[in-house]
Amino acid sequence: MKQMSHLFQLQKKIVSLNNLVQEISALKSQNKKIVFTNGCFDILHKGHVQYLSLAADLGDVLVVGLNSDASVKRQGKGDDRPVNNSDARALILAGLGFVNFVVEFDDDTPLNLIEAIVPDVLVKGGDYDPLETNADSKKYIVGRDVVLKNNGRVEVIDLVQGFSTTAIIKKLKDS
Repeated sequence: MKQMSHLFQLQKKIVSLNNLVQEISALKSQNKKIVFTNGCFDILHKGHVQYLSLAADLGDVLVVGLNSDASVKRQGKGDDRPVNNSDARALILAGLGFVNFVVEFDDDTPLNLIEAIVPDVLVKGGDYDPLETNADSKKYIVGRDVVLKNNGRVEVIDLVQGFSTTAIIKKLKDS
């Protein structure tokens, strides 16, 4: 029997929202703890890898919501962002062994994704505050209410100092 190619295995991790909902439903019926986080993950660096690996440690299945190219542009990170398109960013994320699913979203926030899968654990970086209830605050974690209402928890993981996509781009431009 021929083994699946590694590339095919990675591509299977990149799913549509409909397929993700089905997969998560099956996993929840097996009492698997679902962890969700999201971001642009434009130029993957040490900070991203450490953050995602720690997020994966909080449950059995790690789902990464990936901002679409249009969504990244609306984040106000600069005209030259994203550097890598969503297909490239998704494949790189799927290449991380502890990432189980990557799902792209085109909205400004991942709220629709969170409402669709209702993760057990919602994770964001240390620049957010899990106790912030003002949705207009930059520290507010979108989807926290959905997760908390369904007996889940919201976790914040410290950022790795000295690593950011913006800093990497600046360093490249300055050199």
